[in-house]
Amino acid sequence: MTSEEMAALHDRSFTTPRAWSAVEFDALLASPGAFLETATEGFLLGRVIAGEAELLTLAVAPSARRAGQGRRLLAAFESNARARGAGSAFLEVAADNGPAIALYAGAGWETRGTRRAYYQRPDGSRVDAVVMSKPLA
Repeated sequence: MTSEEMAALHDRSFTTPRAWSAVEFDALLASPGAFLETATEGFLLGRVIAGEAELLTLAVAPSARRAGQGRRLLAAFESNARARGAGSAFLEVAADNGPAIALYAGAGWETRGTRRAYYQRPDGSRVDAVVMSKPLA
């Protein structure tokens, strides 16, 4: 999957947080510890640094949701992060993204905190980020 394809899918998948550009994906993919997991109509970008994994973003095309792609991408992320030496993982998700929070919770991720007014919506309002983590060891 090219950075342009990722940016287009990200744009179809997100309003909060804002969609990332192809240039941003290129920069993230070139950063230390970054890795990409792909599915037919989705992708996940993560990284491992100093024994900790971060799930940077997970996007599944709206038309392909609830068909298991997100679960498969999440499982691949966890396996790849473990193989890269991560003992734990964390992520941030918009507090109003119920389906994503349910996906993560169903895979054993637990809420660890909240970042108040972390994301900005297109209308300028703010929404909290839920911080979730999971041991991988």
